[in-house]
Amino acid sequence: MKLLIFDMDGVLVDPTYSYRVTTIETIAHFSGRRITQEKIVIMKNRGGYNDDCVLAFDVLRELGIEVDYEQLCLQFHKLFWGTAEDGFISQESWLVADGVLERLETINRLAIYTGRPTRAARFALSRFAADVRFDPVITSDLIENQKPAPDGLLRVLEGAPGCEATYIGDNIDDARCARAAGVSFVGVAARNLYQRDEIVQLFQAEGAQVVVESVNELESAL
Repeated sequence: MKLLIFDMDGVLVDPTYSYRVTTIETIAHFSGRRITQEKIVIMKNRGGYNDDCVLAFDVLRELGIEVDYEQLCLQFHKLFWGTAEDGFISQESWLVADGVLERLETINRLAIYTGRPTRAARFALSRFAADVRFDPVITSDLIENQKPAPDGLLRVLEGAPGCEATYIGDNIDDARCARAAGVSFVGVAARNLYQRDEIVQLFQAEGAQVVVESVNELESAL
């Protein structure tokens, strides 16, 4: 049986109006300046920015602004979650068409390794995919060494001996994580993605099996 391991943001969930806007507004809170979504893409293409708090912190440093990292994270989570899960997380949307995961599930085992912490992963899955079985779901707070280190994928593989594994991700750290873990990689790069050609080239340089525009193309691509 094949094991399909999904990243979440940019693959299953659109983070444009949740994590991305939270990052922009966190930076604005401390600097009075709003960066663009394109700036976030540029930063993520460099690698090392699976944690958006780290990205916000480094952007502020580029702007010449030093902030306490813990205070930054508190502000980020305040904006992201709101007072009753009504923050920017409530604005995210599901990228997977009806029936796609259910069909994949009939002939593959599905799992998740995401840079999201457990609470945010559970929130999205219960909201959008409550009837789909992902086993296991490995989140950032369960892993000491984050992407591009292979630890999270290796944790998934421990519970699925003998399975032929493929990791589906949307950024360079996902591709490097897959290569380090010794599993196949499928890159997701939306048609309208800023600097799409660059990220496709980065995926190919890391040995991507294929690059698709959407997770909805997986059935025909695999």
